[in-house]
Amino acid sequence: MPHSLSKEEVRRRLDEKQDSITGFVPGGMADVETSWASEDRMVMTIRAMGQEMNGNVDIEDGAVVFTVDLPMALSFVEPMIQGAIEQSGRKLLA
Repeated sequence: MPHSLSKEEVRRRLDEKQDSITGFVPGGMADVETSWASEDRMVMTIRAMGQEMNGNVDIEDGAVVFTVDLPMALSFVEPMIQGAIEQSGRKLLA
């Protein structure tokens, strides 16, 4: 997702709004834990629909890259999750 913010500002906004990430998971029935693996990478553990998924938010110059590893059992919802991440990512950076 492209952005025109400094890395520091992206980091600040993600930090400030990380509690709202849970509400961005489709269905709203998820438990999301976040932590910072490095200055430019937030890691997430998402528990939803009886599954556990891991993901990252990588802050780059001019872009934020969201990655979620879906288990095979949830691969059919990939388009829905991708859309939710794009929409939610914009809200996180706003």
